[in-house]
Order: sequence, then structure tokens, then C-alpha cells
Amino acid sequence: MAGPRRTTRSRSGSGVRRGLPGRGAVPSTVALSLTLLVGCGGDAVGDRARADVERMLDRRATAVLGRDERAYRSTEATTATVPGQLATGTAEFVNLRALPLASWSYDLTDFRRSGDRATAEAALRYRIRGYDKAPVTAVRTLTLVRDGEGAWQVAADEPSRKGTEQLWEQGRIRAVRGERSLVLGVGRSERALRTYAGLADRAVPAVTEAWGGDWARRVVVLVPESLEEMAGLLGAPASGYRGIAAVTTGEAGGPAKAPADRIIVNPDAYAVLGDFGQQAVLTHETTHVATRAHTNAATPLWLSEGYADWVGYRGTGRTAPEVAPELQRAVAEGQLPAALPEDSDFGFSGDSGKLAQAYEGGWLACRLIADRWGEDRLDAFYRAVGAHGERAGAVEGALKKVLGTTVEDFTERWRAYVRAQLG
Repeated sequence: MAGPRRTTRSRSGSGVRRGLPGRGAVPSTVALSLTLLVGCGGDAVGDRARADVERMLDRRATAVLGRDERAYRSTEATTATVPGQLATGTAEFVNLRALPLASWSYDLTDFRRSGDRATAEAALRYRIRGYDKAPVTAVRTLTLVRDGEGAWQVAADEPSRKGTEQLWEQGRIRAVRGERSLVLGVGRSERALRTYAGLADRAVPAVTEAWGGDWARRVVVLVPESLEEMAGLLGAPASGYRGIAAVTTGEAGGPAKAPADRIIVNPDAYAVLGDFGQQAVLTHETTHVATRAHTNAATPLWLSEGYADWVGYRGTGRTAPEVAPELQRAVAEGQLPAALPEDSDFGFSGDSGKLAQAYEGGWLACRLIADRWGEDRLDAFYRAVGAHGERAGAVEGALKKVLGTTVEDFTERWRAYVRAQLG
């Protein structure tokens, strides 16, 4: 079963804000359910039907991998129509063709039959060639019917209530490969997707220069057609992502064998950014990909988001007032923050000014460490916090071990730094 997921968001606007590790955007597999049971023994007819469905799904998977449309259609109920479904039958198969697959399989986790109809839950697992070290899991609800010859076929294949939409359900995928990136888009021209690939290709070496080479050094970028489609991929209301330029999803702690993180772009918000802002967003999000293995429950958001912003702005020559206008305004009004930002300050449903100040404060905290103790110590501090594994004592221990200071001393140094940089 896949581990917990963390999500980071990028917000457009002055200064370009990003990041919010929190609830997982890509769900793990549902718990395995029991097959139909009667008394103390299994229902032989139900067991046989389940086995027939499993074999049919194996053929369906083989057809997807082999790009065999005729074989795929043989698993589809020809008269199936489901109101509101995004793609069915041949259309969905065509949408998939550009996706570079290394594997595709179904794991039937629940099966309920009533005569010639059945409903099933299945974990669809697939890997993108060259990027995923382990399968991505998409939880599906299947409506199944038997044809006139008794063969089971798929009448509907949709995200389960615990699942999310997949990119191929939203339209035909176009794939563009960069030197260090794979960009998958729907409703976008190849030229537009190559622009994203160029930004990602520049982000990868920039992040490696700051963080080091102990990560995959390549990224997967998904570009849906609109904000609504982005929200569908995340299984959340679109209102929660309005103005968010990008989101990164991945497994917290980033085990060695895990699916590649996905950077999911909100094309509506991303389009209003200038060249600098667009590059900063992709570099920030790529930083989250690189640091994933060292980011977990121990890592406060001021550190994970502040570090990603620090890498995003590193070497750009942007001054503190240019990057932190909201915090500068607060300082000018005599509202110097008393403490480092709390995780709750990074919520996107509250005061946008307070949110901006949280990002800016985290960025200045990481900038302080880089200026006062050096960039190598900043990286070591980040890794030491994550190595603790749990929040309690993580920052305190890393401050003492790596920087030779305390939370109280560091906080006062940070407040003085904020005042000096923005006063």
C-alpha cells in the first residue's frame, strides 16, 4: 500500500508564493475488501464470476500496454453510456496512446454481483517509463455487465469516491520530452508544452547546484486544460486552488522505490506570471521533488516552503523588499512577527496577506541561515530536521547540532534579520 502523500502548492501574484505540504493529493490504494461470502464458505458462482472479471481486466491491461485497440474494445460493453463520464471506450484508449507506459495492471479489491451486472473496486497501477520506480495507484469503480455470450465487459470505468480523475480522462494526452523532464498535457499545443519543458530543464540543474545530486534529477510535469481539470486531478474543489500556480504531489519521506512526484500546473494562474515568475515556480516545485526524501512530519512548513523559495530565488539578484513586500509592509506598520510562521499560517482559505507573510518569513529564515552559517549548513540543517522523523524536538535538535544555537536565539536572530532587511 502506498504511503502518505504530501502536496505542495505554488501561488501566483507579487513575489510568487509556493508550497503547502499537507493532505495527500494522490490517494493510496483502498483497503482490500472481502469477496462475497455466504455462511462460512465462498459463493462458488460469485468466485467464478470474479475470476472471469480478473482475467478480462488482465486482457484489458495487456491491450493498453500493447496499444491494441481491438483487444481493448473487446473488454468494453458496446452500449455503455454513463452521464458525465469524461472519456469512455475508444476515446479513452486514444487519449492514453501518448503516455509512455512501463506497466499497467488492475488489482480487483472488491466485487459485488447481481445477476448479469456487477460493481467492482479496482486499484489501477501504472508506471511511466523512465520516471516511476514504483507504480502510481489510481482507485477505480467499475460497472460490469455480461454480454449475450456470458463474457464480462466494462460498462463504466470511473474514479472511486476515494480516487481522483486521471489526465487521460480529461482528453487526449500530448507528451513532450525535455532533457531532464517529461511534460504531459491536455488541450495544449506541442509548442506550449515545450515551453514548460524548457523551464523544467533549467530548474533541475539549478536545484541540483543548491541541494546536491542525491535525487532523480528529472521531473514529470502535468498540464491540464484548466483550473477545474487541475482540481479534478487532485480530487478537491477548484475554489481551493484558484490563484495557485502549481502543485507538487509525492510520497512523504520519498522512499527509494516510489512513483515520481508530479508537478501539476494550474494553467490559468500560471499564464498570468511573467518569465521570471514562471521559472521561479518551476524551480520551487522542482526543489520539493529533490527534497522529498528528507521531508516528512518532522519538517515545519516554514522550512520546506522557505527552502524551496530560497532555491527559487537563489542567484536571481532579487532583494528582500522585492521578494517580501507583504512582510515589509507589516514591519513598516510596527508588526514585526514575534515567532517563526506556524503551519496553520500557510492555509489557503484565510487572509491572503497573512499567507504571503508566512512564505516570506520562511524564505527569510532560510536566507538567514545561508548568509550567517553558509549554504552547506542550510542543506545540512534541512536534512537533520527530516532525519528526526517526528516534529517534537526536530528543529531544536538540528539547530543545536548543525548551527550551534537554540530556538530562542535563532528566533531573535531571525527577527533582527527581518527588521534589518525590510525596515
